[in-house]
Amino acid sequence: MKQTGKRRQKRKIISERANRLSPSGIRKFFDLLASIEGVISLGVGEPDYATPWHISEAAVKSLERGYTMYTSNSGILELRQETAKYLEGIYGIKYEPVGEILMTVGVSEALDLAMRAILNPGDEVIIPDPHYVAYPSCVILAGGEPVFVPTSEKESFEVDADDIESRITPKTRAILLGYPANPTGAVMSREKLLAIADVARRHKLMVVSDEIYARLTYGVEHTCFAGLPGMQANTVLLGGFSKAYAMTGWRIGYAVAPRDIIAAMTKIHQYTIMSAPTMAQVAAIEALKSGESSVQEMVEDYNRRRMVIVKGFCDIGLSCFEPKGAFYAFPSIAVTGMTSEEFSEKLLIEERVAAVPGSAFGECGEGYIRCCYATSLADIEEALNRMERFVKKHRK
Repeated sequence: MKQTGKRRQKRKIISERANRLSPSGIRKFFDLLASIEGVISLGVGEPDYATPWHISEAAVKSLERGYTMYTSNSGILELRQETAKYLEGIYGIKYEPVGEILMTVGVSEALDLAMRAILNPGDEVIIPDPHYVAYPSCVILAGGEPVFVPTSEKESFEVDADDIESRITPKTRAILLGYPANPTGAVMSREKLLAIADVARRHKLMVVSDEIYARLTYGVEHTCFAGLPGMQANTVLLGGFSKAYAMTGWRIGYAVAPRDIIAAMTKIHQYTIMSAPTMAQVAAIEALKSGESSVQEMVEDYNRRRMVIVKGFCDIGLSCFEPKGAFYAFPSIAVTGMTSEEFSEKLLIEERVAAVPGSAFGECGEGYIRCCYATSLADIEEALNRMERFVKKHRK
């Protein structure tokens, strides 16, 4: 074949949006974990409890009855009714089961749908940093641009309304909040949330509030953003069953919002997912009806573990912010002089303890590691023993 002297251009198959995404800093790290035996994992944000049996049994019975068909795109009506009762009972906010509630495949899908429903190309979404790994990626996949607001341990990792307002531009469309926070365990005070609500109202911004950890708080009360005065009409509230009910693998969550937003989210949902898993929806009905005592038991146990791990970190020389929610501790590793990725990799190899580098959660996470205490107390105590040896060896 005759050569033209021109190098043939490589065909571009992968989209620019996909290329912009970084691999999950959590999953990327745990590829290494899988190759090492005897590891104590403080990494994956998953309860070590099995789903309470009465919840699982409800799903089993639905299978025995042959209830394996699609549900409504929006989800089983009874589940939406129970979700509405739950939100009114806990937070005093009223949503209509038909038109204002959508059952989703976990909060992850709810977040993706919310971003795709409200963003146009180039719209900006303001996100506190550190942040859950999926937040900026969902914004990017929806054609938007994430704009980060630094938070600090000095300010208890609570985002400040003035800092948010200073980053608002004509392109700003929404504020994305996640409190109680993953990875820090921070909980926002009502006063600070009211200030953010004021900013959102004045600038006509939507607030997407990821409250998956709402039931996991310790000594403080969670404030539902949609329950703040005047904010229900401007909030997309995301919640689910994974954390409080130990139902991570069931993949069941929900979004509640004004009708026009839920209608837009439902259109996207019906073309990409159809409906959340039927058996998981049946289990979620049982969780809402009869799962409260199990939630309380788990929260009490997490609180005991929380106190042990925070004290343990401080005792071995890793200063640790006291988390007030979720089930994560976020100790500083400054005494070692290592980057968070270097610390986590060496800790895994040398002492067989898995923690997630703070850098996986944004620039403000550098200098910290995320440790999940939703594991047994025995494992937490042994992990602390191993980490004490590690810190003594590597202290500057």
